[in-house]
Amino acid sequence: MDKRKHISYAKYGYIFSIPFVIAFLIFSLYPILYTLVIGFTDLQGIGKTELHLAKTPFENFISMFNNASFKKALGNTAGLWICNFIPQLGMALLLTAWYTDKRMKIKGKGLFKIIFYLPNIITAASVAILFRALFGYPMGPVNDFLTRFGLYHSEDGRGFFFFNDKFSTRAIIVFIQFWMWYGYTMVTLVSAVIGIDPGIFEAAELDGANRWQQFWRITIPCIRPIMLFILVTSMIGGLNMFDIPQLLNNAGNPDGASLTVNVLIYALAFKGKYQYNKAAATSVIMFVLIVAISLLLFFSLRDKDEAAARKARKRDMKERKMQEKVYGKAGF
Repeated sequence: MDKRKHISYAKYGYIFSIPFVIAFLIFSLYPILYTLVIGFTDLQGIGKTELHLAKTPFENFISMFNNASFKKALGNTAGLWICNFIPQLGMALLLTAWYTDKRMKIKGKGLFKIIFYLPNIITAASVAILFRALFGYPMGPVNDFLTRFGLYHSEDGRGFFFFNDKFSTRAIIVFIQFWMWYGYTMVTLVSAVIGIDPGIFEAAELDGANRWQQFWRITIPCIRPIMLFILVTSMIGGLNMFDIPQLLNNAGNPDGASLTVNVLIYALAFKGKYQYNKAAATSVIMFVLIVAISLLLFFSLRDKDEAAARKARKRDMKERKMQEKVYGKAGF
């Protein structure tokens, strides 16, 4: 019996984790480190394996910082993310309030949740093909609808070229990102609200709090860590936006309207001069930028009361240890 009590199963956990560790080292860590190295070299072209350090260590990074295309791509990426995240979070919070309110007896909640979440599991390529067909030129379903009801009329009768207009191109990308991700955000928030102790809402209801007061003063503060998680993960995904803008590029890209940083990295690496060094430098810049913004968000939106309580606990533990040392030396 004593032997069984001291059996350790930790080694089996390490054994089962070996395939993941090997895959991570080969397919994640190695490419990241190799990309970092390339950023400091003059590597260009397919098939070249010789690496030569650039004349100055940060030549590629400085070059990309001063690059007009990079500045435009960064501005586009940030703008597209902000414009889709704000309505995405607003819609998700509204649906969460409806679905978690026990006094609102909505029929078919599960079905609606599936319908709202469904766009998230559709591949980006399928979504891009769908919207290119919907907003097709010279004629497509949207153009057909506009001309039939007299909402738009062109002299040549060929409809409106949505992907040849800067505003409409960006609006379509923003709507696609919103449509694909608000369901995921809603499901995450609903899961967080379900985890709140029902007794808190019952006590608030007995005290006379209405639905909005309960939502803003109980629900929102309780799910604040989850909202921070959603904000950070959405920011990371937004700044890495690639598939939808890239797939819609062939339909039209007026004045670089759909140019994002990842689309620029792809163009630098695999089009034209195959500038691997500049593409790698841009990737490293974005990595550092994402880490910095994530840390800033975590620090600025942290629970200050919890942080103060944690500091107080650490201080009490230090004082207790000091007292134990003093009493130990005194012989008590």
